[in-house]
Amino acid sequence: MSLDAAAVYMPFLIAIVACLYASVGHGGASGYLALLSLTTLSAKSSSAAALALNLVVASIAFFAFRQRNHFSWRLSWPLLLGAAPFAYLGSRLVIHEKVYFVLVGLVVAWAGLRLLLAGANQTGEERDAPPPIPVGIATGAGIGLLSGVVGIGGGIFLSPILVLTKWADAKRASATSAIFIVSNSAIGLGVRAGAGISLPPNIPWLIVGGAIGAIFGAWIGAKLMPVTWLRRFLGAVLLVAAVNLLLKG
Repeated sequence: MSLDAAAVYMPFLIAIVACLYASVGHGGASGYLALLSLTTLSAKSSSAAALALNLVVASIAFFAFRQRNHFSWRLSWPLLLGAAPFAYLGSRLVIHEKVYFVLVGLVVAWAGLRLLLAGANQTGEERDAPPPIPVGIATGAGIGLLSGVVGIGGGIFLSPILVLTKWADAKRASATSAIFIVSNSAIGLGVRAGAGISLPPNIPWLIVGGAIGAIFGAWIGAKLMPVTWLRRFLGAVLLVAAVNLLLKG
């Protein structure tokens, strides 16, 4: 796909990524970064755009999962408390653009593997054993720092941790990840705005595409059976994009 074609079809592509990510309670920043790497946008503008889309998509996903009673405040607040200051700190760190592409490439590769292997970790068993508060705060701090540096919400790291440690089932993990992403994305976007990093001129169309995709994806994820094969397809696409990003680095 040429750069011009990528720009024209970007809102549609964003909608597809938003739909797939919102179905598991994620904002999709890693997917948007992979798509925006196909355009002429700078790394900084791409990061700001991905966070803006993240904020919109994860908010819609959180609302949908919360409406279905999948949200646990007891599970979420220690994670949010730990993440907030470190997401701010990570967002203020300045890294070389090539190093940035390597970091984002690794994150996108992790997201791809996470999505490809998601079905194996979702047994459908109900879990409700949140971690001790200090452990939750420490976990949120670690993910928040990495999220701030790379410019994502952190859901692709938090969800598998919640499921594998049996702190939450898949649905509750999705709701918790969604509000976690909203908080981290808002912090990261605010820091970038304060640093004078502008959003791309077509951001309204990208947000419209993201919102439409998120509405469909969140409805599917919160109310219907998980579409595992769609997540695996997205995972394969992300792995290809990760190679492209790593080559740029």
